[in-house]
Amino acid sequence: MDTAPAADTAPAATAAPADWTARPAGGGADRDARPYVYLEGTPGTALQDRLAVTNSGRAPLTVWLRGDGRAGAWIRFAADTVTVPARTRAEVPLALTVPPDAVPGDASGEVVADDGDEEIRVPVRVRIGGPTLAALTVEDVEISGGTIRYALVNRGNAMLEPRLAVRADGMFGTLLDRPERPLPLELAPGRRVERTEPWPDAPALDAVTVRLRVTAPGGARDEAEASATYIPVAPAVGGGLLVLGGLALLGSGAYRRRRTRRGDPEQPGAEQPGVEPPGAESADDRQPTTETRPLVKAGPLVKAGAES
Repeated sequence: MDTAPAADTAPAATAAPADWTARPAGGGADRDARPYVYLEGTPGTALQDRLAVTNSGRAPLTVWLRGDGRAGAWIRFAADTVTVPARTRAEVPLALTVPPDAVPGDASGEVVADDGDEEIRVPVRVRIGGPTLAALTVEDVEISGGTIRYALVNRGNAMLEPRLAVRADGMFGTLLDRPERPLPLELAPGRRVERTEPWPDAPALDAVTVRLRVTAPGGARDEAEASATYIPVAPAVGGGLLVLGGLALLGSGAYRRRRTRRGDPEQPGAEQPGVEPPGAESADDRQPTTETRPLVKAGPLVKAGAES
């Protein structure tokens, strides 16, 4: 029996790590240790920094530089294309000009270095001088099965780190109460992010109201809510009647009771079937002691199975 060549059975080789880096330039013992470019200035100011490109390979390296994002569009490089000799580190000057009409607050972007096969992104953060406003809204809250959907929007001019608290109340009390916790994101000014909150133990039969509260440093705060009715899916007529009975309990909280009007004489003895006592009103003429209105509405009934 023929055997496959060894090359066919060997595991696929993993990609070699990049032999070059791009990061903010630094000096001294912490050279090139900054995680991002950070600049501060007022509208109309030109700010300076440097990008370090290190080629640890054995051949010359050519990279193309560009800015990306809001603050990235304000960046200009001393050269958009840089060739770095083997085993060499090169520093590329860059200038960031804050637009004269820029709104005070935080702006973000990236410096992108691309060698044609791989790109490295260096974060850029800019603090624009002037009064800042922290404003945050939570919008489009929806409940779908075991998932709560919502959107966060930064309405101010400051970078926000939002926190979220979730509460859900049903007909018979609180179903969910999650205290405020930080969310794993930074929300730039003007940015909108759609998120989901899992609710694995959502009720099978209940009318619920979910409330979301978001906050952020600087006084940003907002709340929003949504309501939903959970109804189990019943495959047969009998199950459908059970669901309707549950909805009736949710709507009224108790069974309706009927009785004779106050002052009607009680008739001694057992009543005969089909015969009403003299002077008594019929059951159709009597009214319930209290009027109840369902809190939820049931849709049209659909008959399941074949009719008898």
